[in-house]
Amino acid sequence: MPALIRVGHKGADAIVAGNTLASFDAALAAGVDMIEFDVIAAHPAGTGELFVAHDHAALRRGGAPTLEQALAHLWSEAFSGVALQVDLKRQGYERRVVEQLRAAGALERYFVSSASWESNQRVRAAEPALRVGWTVPDPLEISATFLLSQTLGRIHRAMLPGLAAARIKDGRVDALVPQWRLVTPALVQAVADVGGEIYAWTVDDAGDIRRLADMGVTGVITNDPRLFAGLS
Repeated sequence: MPALIRVGHKGADAIVAGNTLASFDAALAAGVDMIEFDVIAAHPAGTGELFVAHDHAALRRGGAPTLEQALAHLWSEAFSGVALQVDLKRQGYERRVVEQLRAAGALERYFVSSASWESNQRVRAAEPALRVGWTVPDPLEISATFLLSQTLGRIHRAMLPGLAAARIKDGRVDALVPQWRLVTPALVQAVADVGGEIYAWTVDDAGDIRRLADMGVTGVITNDPRLFAGLS
């Protein structure tokens, strides 16, 4: 992998509607190193078919591929050099996701992330070989813009380096997946000191991508992977 891992959010959501096979193709054409996509179960309780979609509203609009269809597409030879970040949006279907990833093969190619601490632990228990990432904050539960503009956001930024480092050091997760405004030099250093990784989301400005790259994050997740073209 390069110094900065270039991650396409939902494929390449700014180019082609995300979480679709066409968006994955657009991300590949833009030269990403990793494709992030969301997985949700048909029913809020975590039961039913697994689909590639951000939420149930997106699922109701129709057209979402199943996880099985997405994995088959992403395991074609054209995508052989691309890693995959599988983001779990809800709880209750972790083991089934792990089973489908295992059936597709080469677990080292996958990186599973979730904002739910319970989901992360279930993934870790189901398949210790899978890398696990902790997403902060939960984009489905709280407005990141509101959080980061208030006193709570400042407290969160101050506490996050120690908390993230402790969880990575204990082997409970391998990576932190923070909203990009939470990333500070202290956070990058704390995670690096315990051998962890940081993938910042979702960064749609070339200047911000450059700043985060210079700070030393592992990867940047963007809706528009064409923005990476300006990086050396």
